[in-house]
Amino acid sequence: MKPDLIAQLKTLTTPHLADGCLRCGVPIRFAPAGLRPLAPDMEVRGRARPVRHVGSIDVFFELLEHAAPGEVIVIDNGGRLDEACIGDIVAIEAKAAGIAGFVIWGLHRDNRELAELGLPVFSLGALPTGPQRLHPRPHDLFRQALVGQHGIAETDYVAADSNGVLFLPESRIEDIVAAAIGYRETEARQLAAMRNGRSYRSQTRFDQYLATRAQNPAYGFRQHLKDIEAAGEV
Repeated sequence: MKPDLIAQLKTLTTPHLADGCLRCGVPIRFAPAGLRPLAPDMEVRGRARPVRHVGSIDVFFELLEHAAPGEVIVIDNGGRLDEACIGDIVAIEAKAAGIAGFVIWGLHRDNRELAELGLPVFSLGALPTGPQRLHPRPHDLFRQALVGQHGIAETDYVAADSNGVLFLPESRIEDIVAAAIGYRETEARQLAAMRNGRSYRSQTRFDQYLATRAQNPAYGFRQHLKDIEAAGEV
């Protein structure tokens, strides 16, 4: 991914990027809604660095031997709610290595310390205790992480903010970013017009939509917005 595209990605909210996916026909892969930022203002964008947790933090230190600055560590702990898989030691080490943040399909601990560190952490919540198990290392330990129903690989990018977490394929990232920027600009124009007294219904010719739908009940509002190149649904 080109550096200027990375910069553009960081200016886009996850709703804009989700709408960009829709406009490009790219399936929207998102983390379940329960996966939230440790602090409301935390956000992160970057290439995914997947890892599967098997019960010991040494896998994260091993991962850091190969990870690149700016990457987002995506941890698959199976959505478990009975153990935390990282805390302040791993987070401090990761920040020193230039890691941009964590997305955890599981829990974290050392909540206050992580908040003070400021490294973006998205997880299912906090728990005092770490794992009391050690499972065999799978062959694909560093190749794929499952988050909800989605498999995340090194060829994916992560975009996460207070709205949630999205996973974007590298093969379509330029198209998604371009479409998201277009959607953001259209939406900004509409919102500015609304603040100046022009309703959303008038901007989107809602009366025209109702008349068309009366003649063709299969005609939906999403199609209408596409036809007039407006923002709202895509």
